[in-house]
Amino acid sequence: MIESLLVANRGEIARRVIRTACRLGIRTVAVYSEADADLPFVQEADEAVPIGPANPALSYRNGQNILNAAKHANVQAIHPGYGFLSENAEFAQAVTGAGLIWVGPYAEAIAAMGDKIQARNLMADAGVPVAPGTRDPAPDVDAALAAAEAVGYPVMVKAAAGGGGLGMAVAGDPAALATEYEKVRGFAERMFGTGDVLLERYFPTVRHVEVQILGLADGSVVALGERECSVQRRNQKVVEETPSPALDDRQRRDLLALAVRAGRAVGYRNAGTVECLFDPATGNSYFLEMNTRLQVEHPVTEAVFGLDLVEEQLRVASGLAPTFGAAPPAPRGHAIELRINAEDPKRFLPGPGAVTVWTEPQGDGVRVDAGYAAGTTVTPYYDSLMAKLIVHADTRVAAIEKAKQAVAGFEIAGPKCNLPFLAEVLENPEFVSGTYDTGIVARMRATK
Repeated sequence: MIESLLVANRGEIARRVIRTACRLGIRTVAVYSEADADLPFVQEADEAVPIGPANPALSYRNGQNILNAAKHANVQAIHPGYGFLSENAEFAQAVTGAGLIWVGPYAEAIAAMGDKIQARNLMADAGVPVAPGTRDPAPDVDAALAAAEAVGYPVMVKAAAGGGGLGMAVAGDPAALATEYEKVRGFAERMFGTGDVLLERYFPTVRHVEVQILGLADGSVVALGERECSVQRRNQKVVEETPSPALDDRQRRDLLALAVRAGRAVGYRNAGTVECLFDPATGNSYFLEMNTRLQVEHPVTEAVFGLDLVEEQLRVASGLAPTFGAAPPAPRGHAIELRINAEDPKRFLPGPGAVTVWTEPQGDGVRVDAGYAAGTTVTPYYDSLMAKLIVHADTRVAAIEKAKQAVAGFEIAGPKCNLPFLAEVLENPEFVSGTYDTGIVARMRATK
């Protein structure tokens, strides 16, 4: 097993990785920006190294600063968490090139999946179903209009190098496509350094369902169930659950087989997530993209499978077999995760500030992964995620009731907070019935 680990991230995910590493007896090193010096993850690591100012481009996205910190702290391995450099193939290659262990997939797999067009084509060629769309970037508006006629309206206009719900827009007709194409292309050039744009069929009624995969040290790939991620605002997830209430047994088997096939197609190692669109009208699933890292919502999978995915990541990176032997354990019960963000609960606009009160709910089957505490400050420099609330129960009905109680018992004062919105979701008839789709939040806000 790895003996020393630098966590190249911040907030709740850094704290969460450190927790597992400490349990395993691994020496931990945190890196932090000037803005994060007082956060819990910095204090909880065995050692902490400053890596620059608040601007993430000069700290958490500065690969050389992180490598310098790893050398200074004399660690064996780097865990990237999610976001920042976690899906940067050049950084992964630089880590291994420096003689360190990268706790993630091979750089080649990251690069192959990092470009949405390349990923779609690779999966289609491997026999993995993909939604109707373009095989090549649309170089200009005329090409995009021609492609849309072949794909069929409405279409999703997507930045090929985008991620996290960024660089996406829907167009229902040629006029809208001409406008949205230019917007997405310009945004992609500014944010990702490439203006490549693809078009995909947009499904007005669709579920966003993903599969947790784990590529093992022996070269095999296993699927650890699916996660329902259709409660989204601005194409970004806010509530996730497992198992998905949308799938029957056959559809679940097909989806998990699709994900394993996708992982094998790129020789995947370590933890990853195959994101899919599920069409309730036909029962068909389509490959959307692969996130080559640990996912924000991984705790719901941990809850139902009784596993620690960070431990499994560390074991794979160390060349060890997983904790579960020949086959993963059977899932048990139902789990729900709610993302607690520092944002207005009505319009979802960020609202950073000093945390004056922070009281977490407790109880059997209740877990909180938090990046903040009373006396800390949520700054405007990073994502608004403050904590994740995870509940686990025997049934979905019981999990929803437990989530309601936990939300009611979570008290945060200082920054703006979306806890009232999360309480609203848990009472929403669509959500409670399990028949919701990716339009649920838009419909909730349209009635306000």
